[in-house]
Amino acid sequence: MKKFRKVLDGLSSSSPGGVASPSCGSAAGTPTAHAPTPQDIHVQETLVSENFQICKTVRHGFPYQPTCLAFDPVQKILAIGSRTGGIRILGRPGVDCYSQHESGAAVLQLQFLINEGALVTACADDTLHLWNLRQRRPAILHSLKFNRERITFCHLPFQSKWLYVGTERGNTHIVNIESFVLSGYVIMWNKAIELATKAHPGPVVHLSDSPKDEGKLLIGFESGTVVQWDLRAKKVDFRIYYDEAIHSVSWHHEGKQFMCSHSDGSLTMWNLRNTARPIQITYPHGKILKDGRKESCKPILKVEYKTSRNSSEPYVIFSGGLSYDKSGGRRPTLTIMHGKAITVLEMDHPIVEFLVLCDTPYSNEVQDPYAVVVLLEKDFIVVDLTQSNFPIFENPYPMDIHESPVTCTAYFAECPPDIIPILYSIGAKQKKTGYSHKEWPVSGGTWTLGSQTYPEIIVTGHADGTVKFWDASAITLQMLYKLKTSKVFEKPKAGEGRAGELVEEDPYAVQMVSWCPHSRLFCVVGISAHVILYRFSKHDANTQIVSLEVRLQFDSEDVISPSEAENNPCFSDPSSHSPQPPGSPGSGTQDSLPCLKVKSRPVRMPPGYQAEMVVQLQWVDGEPPQQITSLDINSAYGLLAFGNCNGLTVVDFLQKTILMCMGTLDLYGAADPYQRLTRSPRKNRQSTSDFCMRGLSHFYSDSKKRIRTSYQSLTELSDNQVSMDMEKSKSPTSVPYPSSLHYDPRSMPEPVASLRASHCSPVFYLLDNVKGPGRKLSLPTDLKTDLDHVNGHCTSPTSQPCSVGKPRITGVSEGPRLTRRGPGRPPFRKAQSAACMEISLPVSSHTEESRENSFSRSRSSSVSSIDRDTKESVTTLQFGESYGRKGDALPTACLWVGTSLGVVLLLPISIPTEEEERMEEPITMGPSGTVLMLKGSVLRFAFLDCGGALIQSPYEVWRDPNGPEDPDRPRRRKLINFSPSSSQEACGDGHLAVVCSEKQAKVILMPTQAVLFTHNITESSFLLRADVVSVCNSVCLACFCANGHIMTLSLPSLRPLMDINYLPLTDLRIARTFVFTNGGQALYLSSPTEIQRLTYSQEMTDNLQDMLGELFTPIETPEAQNKGFLKGFFGGNAQTFDREELFGEAAAGKASRSLAQHIPGPMGLENMKAAAGGVVGDLARARIALDQRGERLGELEERTALMMNSAETFSTHAHQVMLKHKDKKWYQL
Repeated sequence: MKKFRKVLDGLSSSSPGGVASPSCGSAAGTPTAHAPTPQDIHVQETLVSENFQICKTVRHGFPYQPTCLAFDPVQKILAIGSRTGGIRILGRPGVDCYSQHESGAAVLQLQFLINEGALVTACADDTLHLWNLRQRRPAILHSLKFNRERITFCHLPFQSKWLYVGTERGNTHIVNIESFVLSGYVIMWNKAIELATKAHPGPVVHLSDSPKDEGKLLIGFESGTVVQWDLRAKKVDFRIYYDEAIHSVSWHHEGKQFMCSHSDGSLTMWNLRNTARPIQITYPHGKILKDGRKESCKPILKVEYKTSRNSSEPYVIFSGGLSYDKSGGRRPTLTIMHGKAITVLEMDHPIVEFLVLCDTPYSNEVQDPYAVVVLLEKDFIVVDLTQSNFPIFENPYPMDIHESPVTCTAYFAECPPDIIPILYSIGAKQKKTGYSHKEWPVSGGTWTLGSQTYPEIIVTGHADGTVKFWDASAITLQMLYKLKTSKVFEKPKAGEGRAGELVEEDPYAVQMVSWCPHSRLFCVVGISAHVILYRFSKHDANTQIVSLEVRLQFDSEDVISPSEAENNPCFSDPSSHSPQPPGSPGSGTQDSLPCLKVKSRPVRMPPGYQAEMVVQLQWVDGEPPQQITSLDINSAYGLLAFGNCNGLTVVDFLQKTILMCMGTLDLYGAADPYQRLTRSPRKNRQSTSDFCMRGLSHFYSDSKKRIRTSYQSLTELSDNQVSMDMEKSKSPTSVPYPSSLHYDPRSMPEPVASLRASHCSPVFYLLDNVKGPGRKLSLPTDLKTDLDHVNGHCTSPTSQPCSVGKPRITGVSEGPRLTRRGPGRPPFRKAQSAACMEISLPVSSHTEESRENSFSRSRSSSVSSIDRDTKESVTTLQFGESYGRKGDALPTACLWVGTSLGVVLLLPISIPTEEEERMEEPITMGPSGTVLMLKGSVLRFAFLDCGGALIQSPYEVWRDPNGPEDPDRPRRRKLINFSPSSSQEACGDGHLAVVCSEKQAKVILMPTQAVLFTHNITESSFLLRADVVSVCNSVCLACFCANGHIMTLSLPSLRPLMDINYLPLTDLRIARTFVFTNGGQALYLSSPTEIQRLTYSQEMTDNLQDMLGELFTPIETPEAQNKGFLKGFFGGNAQTFDREELFGEAAAGKASRSLAQHIPGPMGLENMKAAAGGVVGDLARARIALDQRGERLGELEERTALMMNSAETFSTHAHQVMLKHKDKKWYQL
C-alpha cells in the first residue's frame, strides 16, 4: 500500500495541472530557462536543536475555580488559591506569578509569613507546603503530610515561627515553620471541652491568638463552642456555648471582646468579662414577623470586626445573611455596617472569600481599614472603604478575559509599532467611569520592562460576539480595544411554533478571526455562518452596511445523473448556485425559523473598527448552512475567501460582489484524483423540513445529557435509533465504493480514530459550565449531516470525471449578480447554537470519519461511499503570489486551497492592475487542478523564496477610509507586493511552498510542482495546529500534536529539531485555542478563564528571569505603636512570651511520627535567602557573606582576647616568681 501511495504522490506532483478556466489571466507556456530545479536549491539552514526549549512564561486571566485568599500588608502582595492546586501571586501591574502544586489538590487556605518572603499553603490532600517567594519563580521549601487527620484551619501569628493547625477531629497541632516538623504540644478536643459534655464539638473552624495576650489561643468549633486556651498553663480559661453553628470569629483590637457569625444569619458579640451569654445578638437582614418569630436567614459565612481612628464606630463587614424570602431573587451580597449606616453591595457572582486590608500588621493596634478585597467565583474586585459611596478600584489585571466565554484566539508578534498606541487611544474612550481615584492597593513587588520587547497583540473572540484586542508585549496583558460584532445585526426574535425551540442564546459567537495588522483589515466568522469585514478608521462615520447572501448548499438538481453527465459532464447550471427567490419552492420554511438580519438602515459607527460588509450563508430547503471552516483575506487583492464542507466562496470586497461560489468537487475540474460515484437524488423533497425538525428534536435532549456527562467521550453522541433510521433511508441504488489508491483516513488505530471524531466535528464546544447549567444545546455539524442523509438530501454536488475534449464552462463571473441579496429578501435562519458550548474545534480533517465514530460502525460500504462523497471540506486557504500552473513563466495572484482529504488545489486569479479598472472590471479566477496530495487534512500553507526566507502576503498600506481628502493629491491605493521573483536573484524565478497536513509536511518547488522534501510527522496521532514561524532570524515549522507533543521542523529540509511531550490533550479547549507565533512564543486557553503563554525558544527561556517581576522587596517591618505607660500598666499592652519554651522539643517533646510525614524541599529555610535569584538574591547573598565575615571577625576577636588573658596570666606568674626569689642568693635557689 505504501508503494502505491508513493506512486500516486509522484503522479500528483508530476502530472499536468489540468485545464484552466479561460477567464484566468496568468501567462502560460513552457518553463523558462530561469526556472530553478531541485538541484539548484541549496539553503543554508541555521537552526539547530539547541535553539529550542519549552518553558511556560506567564499565565493571564482570572484564576479558575478560586478557593481562598491571602494578603501581606507589609509587602502588599496578594495570593489566590484554586481548586486545581494553582496559586496566583499578584502585586503591582507586571508582577503576576503562577505556581502549581504537583498533586493538583485544591488549596484550602493561604498564610503569608508577613514580610518574610514566604507563603504557607494548606491543600485538600492534608498537606502543608512552605513556598519561597524570594525568587522570581516560587519553589516549595518544605512539605508536611498529615496521615491521620484532616486539616480544616490554619493560623500563623505575626512574627511567629509556630503555625497553629486545626483538624477535623477537633484537635489543634503546632508546626515549626523553620524545620516544618510537628511539635509535641497538642491541644486535644477532649481537654478543650468540659468533661460532662458528651457530644463532639466538631471540626476546628477558627484559630486566633488574643490581641491582649499572645499566650491565649481562641479555638472555635463548628458546633458553636468557643474555647480560650491558656498555652502556658495548658488549660481552658473559658468556654462559650451557642445553639447555632459558628462560621467565623473576629477580635476587637483591644482583645476584650470578639464577634462571631452563625449559620442562622446572626452576629453575636461576646465580652471576656462575662462569657455566659453574648452581650449583643443581631440579625442584620432579618426582621421580626407579625407572629413574633424571627425571619429565617442564610448563614453569615465570614465577618470582619475592624476599628478606625477617624471614627468611634467600628466597621462590621460580612458576607451572606440575607433572608430566604429576599434572597430568592437577589444576588450575593457583601454588607458594610458602619455605625447606623448599612450598605449592601450586590455581586454578580457568589462570594468565595473577602479580606479587609489594613495599614498595620499588628492585631493589637487600631486597624484603620481602607479597602475590602472580594474574591468571587468569576471575578475579583476591591472596594474603597475611605469614601462614603464605596466605589471599586479599577482592576489593572486582565481578569475579564472570560467576561463572555472565549471561543477562539489569535496571536500576533512583531506587529507594526504604531498599531498598539492607536488601538489604545481608541479603546480608552470605551472604559467605564465611576472608579475610585486612589491608587491600586495591591502594589507590591518590582517589575521593569525587559530589553528584548516587541509589539505583541492577542485577539480573543467570545460567545456573545465580542472581539477583544490585548497588548501582550513584555509578557504582560492589557486590554486595548473591544469590538462588538452583534451591533451589525438586528436583535433576533424567537420564531413561532417548533422553530421557537431552536432560538439561540449566542447567535453571534465568534468562530474564527483573520487580521492584517499592516492594512488593519479585520474579518470575523460567526457561528451563524456569517462573515463580517471591518475597516479601521480614526473618525466616526454614518454608513450603510453592505449585505451579501451566498448559497453554498446545493439542491438535488445539482447532482448529476449518468444521463446528464453524458451531455454535460463537468458542470451544473450556474443558476443553481444563486439564491432562490423568496417565493420559490422549498424556501417557505425560512419564515418560521430564527434569523440574523443585518441592519438595513445607515448605522453610526464610532472611531475604531467599522463594519463594511457582511456575507451570510443561506438556509436551503429548511436546512441550516454548514459552519465556515476556513478563511483568508488579502487587502492587496481586495479579496475575501471562505469555505466549509460544501464548497468555497470568494468575495470581491472592493466591488462588493461574489466572484465564486463553487462546490468542493467542482474545484477539481478535470483532475479529480478520487474515483467518485454519483449519488441518487432525493426522493421526497417535501418532507425534508419536517423530518429535519423531528430529527433535531430527537437528538436534542439525548445529546445534551450525554455531552454534559462526559465531553471527552465524544463517541457517546450517537443514537442507535436514529442510526437505524438513517440506514433505512439510504438510497437503495447506491453501490459499494470501489477501492482506490489514495490514503484512507479510517485505516488508523481505533483509539486515535475515537479522538479524531471529536477533532473533526466542524463546531464542538466544551461544557465548562461557565454560563451556568440549563442552557440549550445545539447539534454538532456532523450529526446534522447525518440528518441530511436521513432526509435523503445531498449537501454537496457530485460529478463524473470530465471527458477529454469537453471544455469546462465556469460562469463564475456572472455569479455575483445572481447571488447578490435582493431588496426585501429575508436573511437565512439558523438552528445551530453556541449557547451551552464554550470552545469550538476546528474542522481540519476528515469529517466523514467523525460521523463514523459518532455513529454505529456496522454500516455498509455503500453508506461510506456516500459519506466520503459529501464530506470533503475546505480546511485552509491562503492568498499569495505564486504560479497557477506548471508552465507559467511569471507569478500571479493565486488562492491556495486545502481540503480535508489532503488535496491541495490552486486557483489563479486575474486582477486588473490599474486602480480605476480594478474598481470596475471583473476579476476572473478558476481552478487549475490538483497540485499535491498529503495524508490527512491540510492545515497550513507558507511560501519561501529559494534562499529559505519567508515570503509575506501582499498587502495594502492602511489609509483612513473616512479621513479628509486632499484635492491636490487624490487618494490612491498603495500596495506592498512580496513577489517571489523580487526576493531572489541567485536561483532565478520560482519559490518554495510549504504544505502541512495532520499527518505530514511537504515542501514543493514552484512552478515545477516537484516535491523536494517530505516528512511524516506522526503516524499514531494527528496535528491540531501547525504554523510557519520565525525564530532566531530563521524560519521553522511549529506543530502541536493531539498526543501533547510540540515539534519543530527546519525549513525547507523538514529536519526534526525538537519533539517534547509538553501537554497531553486532556481538554478539547486546548485543541481549539493553541496558536504559535513568531519569536518562539505560543499560547492556549488553559482553563475557561485563563490564557497560558509559553516559549519554545532557548534564547527567550534564558532571558525569562529578567522579564519576570520580583515578588519580594526588602522593606523594614513597621514598629509597633507605643501606647504609653498608664495603658501598659493597666493591661493595655499585649504580653509577650517565648513560644520556643512551650513548643520546642526540649519542653514539649517530639510528635508521633505516624501523625505527619515531613517531605523536605530542594532547600532549607536557612538557605532560602542565599538561593534567591535577581537583585534581592544578590542582596541576600551579600548580607549572608557579611554575617559570615562578622562571625569570623568575632571568633578572631575572641581568640585575641584569650591570648591576651593567657599572656597576662603568664606575666603575673612570672612576676610572683620574681618577687619570691628576689632577695635570695644564687646558692639558695
